[in-house]
Amino acid sequence: MNDAALERIAEALERLRPAPMAAPDFSAADAFVWHVGPDRLAPVTKVNRVDLSLLVGVDRSRDTLLENTLQFARGLPANNALLWGARGMGKSSLVKAVHAEVLRQGLGLKIVEVQREDLPSIGRLLNILREADARFILFCDDLSFSHDDQHYKSLKAVLDGGIEGRPENVVFYATSNRRHLMPRDMIENERSSAISPSEATEEKVSLSDRFGLWLGFHPCSQDEYLDMIRGYCAAFGVEIDEQTLWAEAIEWQATRGSRSGRVAWQYFTDLAGRRGVSLS
Repeated sequence: MNDAALERIAEALERLRPAPMAAPDFSAADAFVWHVGPDRLAPVTKVNRVDLSLLVGVDRSRDTLLENTLQFARGLPANNALLWGARGMGKSSLVKAVHAEVLRQGLGLKIVEVQREDLPSIGRLLNILREADARFILFCDDLSFSHDDQHYKSLKAVLDGGIEGRPENVVFYATSNRRHLMPRDMIENERSSAISPSEATEEKVSLSDRFGLWLGFHPCSQDEYLDMIRGYCAAFGVEIDEQTLWAEAIEWQATRGSRSGRVAWQYFTDLAGRRGVSLS
C-alpha cells in the first residue's frame, strides 16, 4: 500500500473520530453527572438530598466530613474520603448534605457524580476538571470490586494521580458497604491460595489505604431510628402522636427485617402520604 493510500485512510479515521468534548459551562449548576459515549457532564439543577440536620446518629462522621470539605472549598489541603459500613445509614446522603451546607455558607463548590462502571474514563474527566476555574468533589456511590474487576486500577488516577498528581481542585469521596472495597471472603480465599499471601491482595486492599479519611457507619439503635422519624415529622409538618408513631414505626422495621435511616425514611414517606403531606 502506497503512502497516498495510507494518508487517505488516516484522514478517514480522523473524520470518524468523535469530536473532543466542548468545555462545559460550570456556571449552569452546582452538581453534574459524568456520562460516557459520548463524554459529557450533565448539569443537575435539583439534587436529591436531605438537610444535614436530619441525619441522626452520624455526628462524628458528619463533623469530620464537613470540616474536610470546608477546608477543600477554601483552597486548603483536604483528604479523599471513604464512607463505609451498614446499608441505608446515610453515607451518600451525608456527602450530598455536606455539599449543600458548604454552598449555604457561601463557598463555591461543585459535585460531580461518576458511576463505578465509568471509572476507566476517569482520566479524561480529570483532564477536564483540571482546567476548570472551580473546585470539585468527585463522588462515586456504592463503590466495590469483584475478583476479576480491573476498574480499581483506574481509580488510582484519582487517589494518586500518577505522574501528574491528582488535580489540586479535585477531591474524591466514595461510599461502600465494604471497608476494603472487596468482599471479605475474596480476601481470605486469595490469601489462602496464594504463594505469597501478603502480596496476593495487596494491590486491591491497599486501594482503601489511599483514602485519607475512613468514616464508618454502623446500624442504628431503636432510639436513633425513632429520632430520625421524629425529625422528619418536625421538618415536614407531619403530626402524629407518640404512641401511634412508636407502634407503627416498630412494626414497619419488623416487616423490613432491618433498622436504618433508609427504613426510617421509607416509613415516614408512607406516613406522609397517608396524612396527605407533600414532600416536594
